[in-house]
Amino acid sequence: MKHHPRAASRLAALPLGIACALAASGVAAQEGPAGEAQTLDRVTVTGSRLKRADIEGAVPVTVIDRATIDASGDISVAELLRDSSFAAFGSFRPRSGSSAQAVSEVDMRGIGADRTLVLVDGRRAPYAPSTGTAADLNTIPLAAVERIEILSDGASALYGSDAIGGVVNIILRKDFEGGEVRYGRGNPAVRGGDTEEASLLFGTSSERGSLLMGASYNARGIVFSRDQIGGDVRGGSGYGNNYYIEDPDAPGEEGEYGGALPGFACNSDGFWMNGDTCAYDYNAVAASDASVRNKALFARGQYDVSPSFSVNAALSYSKASSFGRFAPTPGVLYVEEGSPNDPVKGDGLGAFIYHRYAAAGNRDNFIDNDTVDVQLGASWMASERLTLDFGLRTSRASSSDIGRGYIVTPLAEKAAANGSYNVADPFADPDVVKGFTVTTNRQGKFNVDEMFASAALDLFQMAGGTSAVAFGVEHRREDYADVYDALSESGAVAGSAGNTAGGRRKVSAAYAEWYLPVAQDFDFTLAARYDRYDDYGSDVSPKLSLRWQPLDNLTLRASVGEGFRAPALPYVHSQRAFSAEPISDYRTCVATGFSPVLCGGDANGDNIADGPENEEEVAYQVDSYQTGNPDLLSEHSRQFSVGLAWDPLDWFNLTLDYYRIQIDDRIRLISFRELVGLDNAGQPLPEHTWVKRRSNGSISEIQTAFVNEGKLDTRGLDLNLRASGNLAWGRVDSWLQVARVLEYTVVDGDTRKDPLGWVTQPKLRATWRNAWSRGDFNLAWNINYIGSQQNPAEVPPYGFITSGPGVRVGSYTTHDLNLTWNAPWNGSLSLGVNNAGDRYPELVGYDNQPWNFHLYDAYGRTVYFRVSQKF
Repeated sequence: MKHHPRAASRLAALPLGIACALAASGVAAQEGPAGEAQTLDRVTVTGSRLKRADIEGAVPVTVIDRATIDASGDISVAELLRDSSFAAFGSFRPRSGSSAQAVSEVDMRGIGADRTLVLVDGRRAPYAPSTGTAADLNTIPLAAVERIEILSDGASALYGSDAIGGVVNIILRKDFEGGEVRYGRGNPAVRGGDTEEASLLFGTSSERGSLLMGASYNARGIVFSRDQIGGDVRGGSGYGNNYYIEDPDAPGEEGEYGGALPGFACNSDGFWMNGDTCAYDYNAVAASDASVRNKALFARGQYDVSPSFSVNAALSYSKASSFGRFAPTPGVLYVEEGSPNDPVKGDGLGAFIYHRYAAAGNRDNFIDNDTVDVQLGASWMASERLTLDFGLRTSRASSSDIGRGYIVTPLAEKAAANGSYNVADPFADPDVVKGFTVTTNRQGKFNVDEMFASAALDLFQMAGGTSAVAFGVEHRREDYADVYDALSESGAVAGSAGNTAGGRRKVSAAYAEWYLPVAQDFDFTLAARYDRYDDYGSDVSPKLSLRWQPLDNLTLRASVGEGFRAPALPYVHSQRAFSAEPISDYRTCVATGFSPVLCGGDANGDNIADGPENEEEVAYQVDSYQTGNPDLLSEHSRQFSVGLAWDPLDWFNLTLDYYRIQIDDRIRLISFRELVGLDNAGQPLPEHTWVKRRSNGSISEIQTAFVNEGKLDTRGLDLNLRASGNLAWGRVDSWLQVARVLEYTVVDGDTRKDPLGWVTQPKLRATWRNAWSRGDFNLAWNINYIGSQQNPAEVPPYGFITSGPGVRVGSYTTHDLNLTWNAPWNGSLSLGVNNAGDRYPELVGYDNQPWNFHLYDAYGRTVYFRVSQKF
């Protein structure tokens, strides 16, 4: 629903300073030709199972319509939502070097993508097989989207698991008459990252039904690190060609640093001398952004069998393909004294060689994610008061990941031991290198089969209208698998990580929602849902929503409820995966011959380090494992929101909402460092985790898992200012959206973290969408703002902080422009530029990137065009 047009010469006086753009939801009752108020149609919106005619409901819902989508210049659902102010701390996007390389997610409120529920036409979107924890937005074609509804409130009482941070409901096109073909390209300032989009739509309708069919394609090219900001700095990985002499008092541990490997020409093929270290320049070959190509076919139809009974069907197929490149595999080779590759013969000691297998070439990963979704449904108006809906749905998501250029460590060690592989001349014999190079294979699936039925019943009249109830049942089966090849499973493949996981579950649910209009200006809604999971138990989620309209142009609203997140199947069913993590531990340090002072105690060894705060950075690689936890339970949340919607003028309205989310029994992975701290302090360790020690006190093995432990508490404000009106020189629309996080606190064990405002977690995000239209021309100007961040002068040793004390990142603002001409031959031409000011994020490293990859992109100014033709 949009603003009704008003003569609004007063719009220039809008406190925002200029006439602005895009009001995404309505203000007042629609008017007929004579200016008389008409009755609004009852429609179902996200956040309720009931059809309502209210313009402002009891829960906050933001609508991004098709006009906003076209004016954004974005080519995918993922890019569109990544710019949303609700994505407080950013969202995951395709990244070269990640096991989820082809996946794009949305993370509302900064509490995790797995706590944001993504729906497609009100039904749960399937999880990405490569993660098993959240929906992949790359599989949803933007060309098929009519609008996106964002519920910024907890909704487990209606939709079940994951709806803690909010709900994103992607509504697909249903009514489209005729045909449309569209094509566009974009070119960023940086080399690579070029975009391309194309779509074909065909629709027809009659009095009895409608049919829509379409195909779409969008792509973004790969971007190599050397072509982005920060990539011109020569990478200095110590995994080049360096050696350590083994300490005879600590066999199997690092000893004295020897420096660059003797006899190796460290001056070509990416190797270079950094002081006395032979470093490797990974920035010269690796990519930061993986390429992504999305192809989709979709069809949907609806047919009225009779005036009271209709059937509907929807079918879609999507394929997201990605290519990513990592630097050649790094690894550690142990060579014995006197062996052909011993760097210092005759000293009676072996050595560890920190080596880069550059002769094996880069690690290239090719990923295909395929999704097939079929849904059949029917709707029956049994009477004027009762409507029934029911349906069946099946979804098949699969993933294939082929990796080339990886190393089988035992075979490489054997070749180094017998001298057939010369680490001082690794390019000498390509056939030897091929003998320990392997192509990895990873296959995944996430299949969902579900049945659902619901009913909406008008009950009785109350002072404020008709009381109504909606209730329904759902049942679904989830089948997940993520299967690695046998060598990768065994931990024999260097440069790769992970292990096979797989599991199945059945979920049955029943829900009800009861609307009670107590008075003309006051109503409340009760909702509750019961979910039963056959692998861990059940959850009940209640919710109460209130709506009071003391004035015709003022609505006050509030809600309180509980939510939950079921443990993801990978967290429960993952097999035990091996790695060799560096661990800092006092007892291990002393047992290997170092002095108590160096290890973190006093000269007498009396002050033993008992936690992560006091540990010295003396690290040892130990056998470490990560496994699934079959006893994992769901986490639970409490949500509260209160807000208002005010229309002070015919051409201007605003909404302001306050929210608070508290999560208990948080599902999280216990860090190895935390386990060591608990063990040193004599505290019990969570189930399925342990620290095993030898008789001398040193760690022999450590295992971690996901557990229910910890809390999260966040609260904030959402402000929307919207205006629209006709001026003498055209129609102007505006939408300013501001999200302010007031608190973000995490408690893990006894450790309290208050990281709000620190680097990577800004307090403020805003978008300002402005549009002007006159005749055949439309001009859009969108402004995106990310607030500044700064670490305190002293940063506690929290594991998630990767930048130092006092580090600051300034605010970041970009401007997007779009001009569209509607041609007389029923076509259109759009020219646009995103990030017109050619802004780039500051070089403050995060998560092994030179900037925060989740919060910013670094494409620079991107010029694009788009043409379309209707017929």
